Amino acid sequence: MACGTAAFAQTSTVSPSPSQTQGKSTVSTIPDEAALNKMAARFAPVALRADTSALSAGDKAALVKLIDAARIVDTLQLRQRWANNEAVWSALKNDHSALGLARQQYFWLNKGPWSIIDENQSFLPANFAGFAIPAVKPPAANFYPPGASKGDIEKWVASLTPADKDAAQWFFTTIRAGRDGQFKVVKYSDEYRIELEQLARFLKEAAASADNASLKNFLSLRADAFLTNDYLASDFAWMDLDAAVDITIGPYETYNDELFGYKAAFEAYVNIRDQKESDKLNFFGKHLQEIEDNLPLAAGYRNPKVGALAPMVVVNEVYGAGDGNMSVQTAAYNLPNDERIISQRGSKRVMLKNVQEAKFKSTLTPISKLVLTVEAQKDLDFDSFFTHILAHEITHGLGPHVTKSGGRDSTPRQDLKETYGTVEEAKADITGLFALAYMMDKGQLKETLGQGQAAEHKLYSTFLASGFRTLHFGLTDSHARGMAIQMNYLLNNGAFVSHGDGTFSVDFTKIKQGVANLDREFLTIEATGDYAKAKAMMSKYVVIRPDVQKALDKIKDVPNDIRPEFVTAMALTTAAVATH
Repeated sequence: MACGTAAFAQTSTVSPSPSQTQGKSTVSTIPDEAALNKMAARFAPVALRADTSALSAGDKAALVKLIDAARIVDTLQLRQRWANNEAVWSALKNDHSALGLARQQYFWLNKGPWSIIDENQSFLPANFAGFAIPAVKPPAANFYPPGASKGDIEKWVASLTPADKDAAQWFFTTIRAGRDGQFKVVKYSDEYRIELEQLARFLKEAAASADNASLKNFLSLRADAFLTNDYLASDFAWMDLDAAVDITIGPYETYNDELFGYKAAFEAYVNIRDQKESDKLNFFGKHLQEIEDNLPLAAGYRNPKVGALAPMVVVNEVYGAGDGNMSVQTAAYNLPNDERIISQRGSKRVMLKNVQEAKFKSTLTPISKLVLTVEAQKDLDFDSFFTHILAHEITHGLGPHVTKSGGRDSTPRQDLKETYGTVEEAKADITGLFALAYMMDKGQLKETLGQGQAAEHKLYSTFLASGFRTLHFGLTDSHARGMAIQMNYLLNNGAFVSHGDGTFSVDFTKIKQGVANLDREFLTIEATGDYAKAKAMMSKYVVIRPDVQKALDKIKDVPNDIRPEFVTAMALTTAAVATH
């Protein structure tokens, strides 16, 4: 799972009210050049840098190859989002007018003709370059047969043998219609054969250059996985990756599949490990089972054996691609999503420190000055922001991961269908907050966040301000829908306090119990696979209430997020070209 990310989950079953689109552009009419530039300005340009000076010559050469590989991932992402995406992008690049250039910029930012933070509405004409542009991004993306309904696919899946059903619902397959009109399963290794062969070649070349053994091993196994469609061995190797060059590349997040939430999109993060910061985080691993054992969840649903200590690393991003560079930028990610690995090893948490610092400076700091009371503003704290993102990623790996459905083993992802992304992101947010408070009470965070009243005030006030940063994106994103649930629940229970003027604060006498109660609801929904309750919770809470809208109106001119300019990557590839 990704946090603060460009990966977006299932479109809500709740239609947005008019107030939900206030404070940000809407795309009800096709925007002209000025409007598109204003929409793009919601993403503050940031020069993203990472220090490569300590890399060996071999690792630096591998890094350049991995940047080349990541660019292929961008192509795959375009294709997965919509069948005509690549053709429309080619047509756009032929238009060198001011309007054409504005459209190119905004298309690339969204990896398609739909503005993600505007309820996925199209910003291109309905008929563009001979293509019919859907008014809203198709929920099936390009994973399912065009025109096939959700009911059609569900009926077909229900008719399959258990093994074929698993293949149809697997991360790394598409569903296509054969010449006879019947649905069939197609492996990614066949669907994207040409690009995956290119990716495999770049990874093999990077492995040959790399000096680190674990990096060589992962790159070699991942290159093989692209061609065999079996990612298990390479995912385990990625868990064991311990190198200065830190790479995540492949199909992972399922947010682009808004029909079922099954199919994984390709992404890439080319990073440099920050070992000093990574070492600071190892203490979290000592307490994972303790936190699991104390979750506000019926004991029978808790995991008696959390996966072995999973690695947690801090990195600085050099280049992001595909699902890893689309609209709202990822601040951290928790992978893989394969429950087979989670059950044995847990999940690896990767913190993108330079991205988080940029977000904190460009978005959260100005937002806090507008939505928090004067008293609460002094509690805004980067360490609390950074550590909660870490806790969010950690707690994706805690709680229920196996359920029973119809007498057979299932998972919350399968049971909760299109609601899963929203519920899981909210669960990770609130469980992360619960875990940090628990560890503070036990004196386990003295060296990280401190302890006592001052530390608690920083934690909760920073979380409150960050909630408005998330809602600033609109309710298209699963993270934002999950935050709407949290915000409304905690307001209803008095843990967050609205002062009527668009400013808010925390009631520190109520926040801990409010967090525990809400966490219990999320965890229980996942443990029981209660799809009906998940839908009911979204219907009730995925709304923007008037007092929250007042705050969002105040921050409408604050950038929603950052737009990275990968200056280190550009310098590396330019230098590589010059030497050849």
